[in-house]
Amino acid sequence: MEKKTEMTLWPPDSSKQAEFARRLERTAPLPPRLIDGVFPSQTLNSVLNLDLVREKSADEITQVGSRRGTALTFFSFFLQGETFDVIWTRAQSCPAFLYALPRAEGYEFYVGQWSGTELHFTSLINIQSLGDAAPSQLIVYHYTDLQKEKGMVLMNSELDSTFLSVPEAQCLANQVQLFYSGDWFHLVESFNHTPNAFKYMSVVSALEQSGLGRAAH
Repeated sequence: MEKKTEMTLWPPDSSKQAEFARRLERTAPLPPRLIDGVFPSQTLNSVLNLDLVREKSADEITQVGSRRGTALTFFSFFLQGETFDVIWTRAQSCPAFLYALPRAEGYEFYVGQWSGTELHFTSLINIQSLGDAAPSQLIVYHYTDLQKEKGMVLMNSELDSTFLSVPEAQCLANQVQLFYSGDWFHLVESFNHTPNAFKYMSVVSALEQSGLGRAAH
């Protein structure tokens, strides 16, 4: 709690964020597992029956993904293929970003770091406390098997429910589109390439303007 209070009170021009961003450049990708030892599904066929899905329209496939998104420890939804291409291209040069999750008082910050087509999230407090050993609390998997045929990419996610609820995890996942494919990508570029100029309160401002934060409550 002391660390959370300290983080909340950082001034927007604090150098701590630049130091943290530089540290990420030296950090190995987060391990592909959750804190409770759950390992990821490696193929889309383990998530959906591809033979049946290929017979359905894009709208019908989307409904299947939405129904799967009711479990307590994971959720699924689809991205337009073109949107994923933009996100994926930009992730190659900007593999990490700082996301803000609304809490009852203030915001809690999470780091999202790409490892291949997997996006691993862990709280900033975790990284401050555990360093390179900080485990993933949310993993978002991107499956491109249907992209050429159906024009969509499945996002399947697993989360550690002791730290995040499904709405909170969805809020983080939705922010990826906001920052990587929208008008706020300059913040991602700043975080990765000009950390001294990065202001974490700009992330909060963008989130509040988008309205995504309300979905986490």
